[in-house]
Amino acid sequence: MQNEKFEIVAKTFQGLEGVLAEEITSLGGSDVVVGRRMVSFQGDKALLYKANLACRTALRILKPILHFEASNPDEVYNTLRNYDWEQLMSVSTTFSIDSVVFSEEFRHSKFVTYRMKDAIADFFNERYGKRPSVRLTNADIQFNLHINNTSCTLSLDSSGESLHKRGYRDAQTEAPINEVLAAGLIMLTGWRGECDLIDPMCGSGTFLIEAALIATNTYPGIFRQHFAFERWSDFDADLLEELYNDDSNERAFEHKIYGSDISVKATAIAERNIKSAGVGKYIELTTQPIQSYETAPAEKGVLITNPPYGERIGSSDMEALYEAIGNRLKHVFKGYTAWVLGYRQEHFDKIGLKPSAKIPTLNGALECEFRKYEIFEGTYAAHKRATATEPPKPRPMRSKDKPRKDDRKPFGKRSEHRFNNNKGEDKKPRERDRKPYERNNKPTNERSYNTDRKQTTTTKMNDGDKQTVMPKKTTAGSRMRSRKKQQ
Repeated sequence: MQNEKFEIVAKTFQGLEGVLAEEITSLGGSDVVVGRRMVSFQGDKALLYKANLACRTALRILKPILHFEASNPDEVYNTLRNYDWEQLMSVSTTFSIDSVVFSEEFRHSKFVTYRMKDAIADFFNERYGKRPSVRLTNADIQFNLHINNTSCTLSLDSSGESLHKRGYRDAQTEAPINEVLAAGLIMLTGWRGECDLIDPMCGSGTFLIEAALIATNTYPGIFRQHFAFERWSDFDADLLEELYNDDSNERAFEHKIYGSDISVKATAIAERNIKSAGVGKYIELTTQPIQSYETAPAEKGVLITNPPYGERIGSSDMEALYEAIGNRLKHVFKGYTAWVLGYRQEHFDKIGLKPSAKIPTLNGALECEFRKYEIFEGTYAAHKRATATEPPKPRPMRSKDKPRKDDRKPFGKRSEHRFNNNKGEDKKPRERDRKPYERNNKPTNERSYNTDRKQTTTTKMNDGDKQTVMPKKTTAGSRMRSRKKQQ
């Protein structure tokens, strides 16, 4: 039964779904489907364990066990009351419930949680006269109930604590970036260790550590002390030990990662975290402001940073800080690709560079953007030509490039009846092709229009004014009278 496949769901941040899907596929997941802040796939017990160990951009790994429909909390209770809970737990088992609700029918997620707790308690009370206990932290088994409109999914949480809690962080600065978000942003840049990387405002060193783990392909979950699936009744300790000790996926990293911060306290905390993660040999750390950079540590590389937003942590002059970032990018980091995570448009404007990409993302509750800047010498058009991998597309023909009239190719053969109506026996001549009748005794005209339209005649008057006269309709009788007068 160990190789039996089942449905697995990995939860993540908005904007990182594609990166997570790539990770799942590389680990061997099948039937991968990308959803909103989640990726579902098929896998066995080994893949469930490995996803917890290896996925950098997953927050939780869930194992769905029941899908059902419900339009109110009472229907949720009735369905869960009839579920066979003894296959998962006993009276002595402690449990916790995490409910996530996106529905107009269910207004309060806490009330749904209470109804599910009641269903479990009533199930065991009827059979044994006692019930399992609820424990909010460190429970034996953790449930996740997800409701979207009337569609409900009950899952086992195999991770326990959120997977962003890697286990290497000894200390932190104020408002550190989430480890899962940091790893996801690095992976969105496309960097996998092919060149040097620098974070000139590194804080507690999260970007630096996650970059080192990516460059060496080290599983981020190896620092964790515990996963929730270790308390399941079917837990396989030998399988987890085998996956944990397998370092065949790791690789050498031939480049360097550089970090700096203006705060002595921040760099001290970063140094402790780097040492705890065991990646000190790949990272060089200094204490200096970004304004003091005169030369880049390497000729080319990737710069990624998360400057203060001015919300929880800030600089005394935010506009001057972002102006300094733009100035250093333009004058020091030529040849680099820079990525800046920011929150305010006015701060981005102070950088003074046009981004080549904008990726929306959430940093906590803040709606941020992750912007890409390509730093180069000369014009943008020359840079694009130099870095183009495909030949440029031909530009549209402008008016001055069009061939002259004499150089144009002649039209093909035209239809005969269109231009020679008299020869077409089955086609009547159009009104505009009919020859107008001859007129006798025409008045002296200044201009005369003889077309298929109504004819008008402009006749001079004695006082110099002009009068428009509509011609009389010519008939057969009038033509005969005209001929008699002539005779």
